[in-house]
Amino acid sequence: MPLSASLARGVAPSTPGMLHARTVTGDLSAPPRPGLTVRFGRGEKPDVDLGVGVDDLRVSRRHGELTYRQGQWWLRNTGRQLVRLPRGTMMHLSTEPIPLDTGYTPLFVKGSGYREHLVELYVAGHDDQGPVSRRRAETLRPEIWPLDDDERLLLVVLGQRYLLYEEDPRPLTYATAAKQLTYLRPGAGWNERKIEYRVEAVRRRLHGTGFRYPVMHDKSQGRPADNGLLHNLLKGLVESTTLVPPDLDLIEDDALWPDPAPEA
Repeated sequence: MPLSASLARGVAPSTPGMLHARTVTGDLSAPPRPGLTVRFGRGEKPDVDLGVGVDDLRVSRRHGELTYRQGQWWLRNTGRQLVRLPRGTMMHLSTEPIPLDTGYTPLFVKGSGYREHLVELYVAGHDDQGPVSRRRAETLRPEIWPLDDDERLLLVVLGQRYLLYEEDPRPLTYATAAKQLTYLRPGAGWNERKIEYRVEAVRRRLHGTGFRYPVMHDKSQGRPADNGLLHNLLKGLVESTTLVPPDLDLIEDDALWPDPAPEA
């Protein structure tokens, strides 16, 4: 495979369970043989099978390994720095091994400063057809979640920092949002209780529909803070382009309204 290729494009048809891996320094394939372990890191063979971050002293010589057992490839971090997986999942040296899904998985090894080193992984499945060109195919539309006018206004007010694409956005408090909504829509009866009720209704409607992030309490895991679920809701709506920056026009029609003060 040429080094300019990416496993994100797929792999040639191969044995189901075959592991394909690549970094900027090389690539490999490993059969799904019980007990087989593939190691990656800054070191050299035979200590590792695949080099990653070879010029970065923050990357461990043996930074991670993949072992085939119980019909799956299991990823384990064996290095000092974190390994980042899709959806923000982090793996520490103490984290239990995680099974890889069939298909493409990019992982990033934390390095010096802001550097992250990509390790591409691909586990072959039964229906892999190899890389397919789709340059002329119609672009799939993003999945937009339906909101009524009041819900959109409410969520734009709560999530205005997300729509400004701030680095670490947080929702407005219900108290601050109630003041702004009352100013924007006097007589609409906006208060903290109404906000809580409307947000809960949106979360319930999106729960179980394929929404990207959890938006309801998992009773088996205890009761998380509502603010965390609201963060998930706003993050998912912005990432899906259900809420977009032009929606800020809903709250920017009044120049007298001050910017919300930073909140703890």
